[in-house]
Amino acid sequence: MPRRTRMYLPGLPYHLTQRGNNREACFIEPDNYQYYLELWQEVARRYGVAVHAY
Repeated sequence: MPRRTRMYLPGLPYHLTQRGNNREACFIEPDNYQYYLELWQEVARRYGVAVHAY
């Protein structure tokens, strides 16, 4: 059964999680993780959203 459509409301915070298959690490090399964070920064500026990664 497919997931229900998610409803997004402007101005409300959302929690996103990214995991690898079987909860394995998504990034092995630190440079790949750094590049991923840089892409998030670019997209966040473009669309005016705040991103907090840890």
